[in-house]
Amino acid sequence: MLDVAKASKSLLDIGHILLTELLLEIMKTTSRESEVEGRIVNVSSSLHPDGYSEGIRFNTINDEARYNRYYAYAQSKLAYLLHTNELTRRLKKEGVKITANSLHPGMIFTNVGCHDLLLSCLFGLSGLFNKTKTVPQVLLELPQYMQPNIYFRPKCDDHQIVLLHFPGAATSCFLALNPQVKGVSGEYFVDSNVGKQSSQAKDADLAKKLWDFSLSLTNAK
Repeated sequence: MLDVAKASKSLLDIGHILLTELLLEIMKTTSRESEVEGRIVNVSSSLHPDGYSEGIRFNTINDEARYNRYYAYAQSKLAYLLHTNELTRRLKKEGVKITANSLHPGMIFTNVGCHDLLLSCLFGLSGLFNKTKTVPQVLLELPQYMQPNIYFRPKCDDHQIVLLHFPGAATSCFLALNPQVKGVSGEYFVDSNVGKQSSQAKDADLAKKLWDFSLSLTNAK
C-alpha cells in the first residue's frame, strides 16, 4: 500500500495540488463574477531537469531503499512544472480566465540546507563573493535595504545568483501582480523572464499521468 506521507516527502507536489483543487472552484466563480483574471503561481527550480531519468518514479515512489534526496528534490520540482502545464491545459479547455505559471526563484539562502552538508557548503561559499557581476534590472530596482542580500558566484548566469528572502520573491510577485503577464499561462519564468523548460516538463502524457496519480492520493475530485 502507498504511504501518502512518504510519497509526499519524495514528490512534494501533493500539498499544492490539493490546495489548488480546493480553491479552484472558488477562483473560477470569482473570476467569472468579477471579470478579473485569476493567477496561480508555482515555485519550481532550475534543478527540475536533474532528477531521475524517467522523470517521475511512480512505481517506486515509496521505496526507501532506492530513495536519493537530491534526485527526489529535482523530481519534486519537475512535478511542479508538470502540474502547472496540465492545469493550464485544463483551464484553457474550460475557457476560464485563470492563468498558471511556474518559476525558478534563484538560489535562496533559507534553512533548507541547514541539515545538508553539501548545500550548507555551497551557500557558505556563495557568500564570499560580493556584487561584482552584472545584476538583472529587476534586482537593481529593489529598495536599497535589500541590495546587501544579493550574492554572486563567479562566471555564472544571472539565474544562479544567490539571494535572500525578499529579492528571492521578486519573480513570484511579478507573476502574481504584474500586468505584463496578463493572459500568459503555462510558462516557466526565471528572473521575471520566460525560461526554458526541460523536455520532460513539456511531456503532456507525463503531466496527465502525474495529475491522475496525485488526485488518487488526495482523493480530490
